[in-house]
Amino acid sequence: MRTLQLAPSILTADFGRLADEVRAAEAGGADLLHLDVMDGRFVPNITFGPGLVDALRRVTNLPFDIHLMVMEPERQVEAFLEAATTVNVHVEATNHVNRTLDQIRRAGAEAGICLNPGTPLAAIEESLPEVDQVMVMTINPGWGGQQMLPAQLEKVARLRQLIDTQGHRARIEIDGGVKVENVGHCAVAGADVLVCGSSVYNTVASVAENLAALRQAAEVGR
Repeated sequence: MRTLQLAPSILTADFGRLADEVRAAEAGGADLLHLDVMDGRFVPNITFGPGLVDALRRVTNLPFDIHLMVMEPERQVEAFLEAATTVNVHVEATNHVNRTLDQIRRAGAEAGICLNPGTPLAAIEESLPEVDQVMVMTINPGWGGQQMLPAQLEKVARLRQLIDTQGHRARIEIDGGVKVENVGHCAVAGADVLVCGSSVYNTVASVAENLAALRQAAEVGR
């Protein structure tokens, strides 16, 4: 059975006390930290850049899973590579996705490729041998706190079968709307990594309590 990893997303954290929020994720048992970089072009929202990522690198030992929701990511990746464990780029945002994946891996980071809900698996099939991770967006990207699009779990299941059948090494990451109520379905569909935003950073319970609840629900669900 695969070990399911939880990646809290700081997109829904309290940015006024972000260092504390990141430390809380590490202390609460998070496996990695998910950082959403948005440029206001690929998605409407703008978040943060490499300066904040570098600052957070100094306050935690968690691996950094950086999600570049930016146009022409090949122009941006270099600025994030020193702090990153994995850099994920959208196939929809570049005409040079394999070149960009190679750029990431040559720098010593892991390379991830992302799919929006409306993008078919065929768009990345030729790139699967070059990637360490495939991120399936289960919301339309741009904002945290959205509800998961359940039909995307069927895409995850098809991707799981494709990766296993062809013997690729890539992990599957689900990003969008992951909650206690659906985390078991995500695990059954074949996910390896779950990005968790408002299900971790909220006023209902502590970060540690929320992470524990997600892990328990994932085990019960599968």
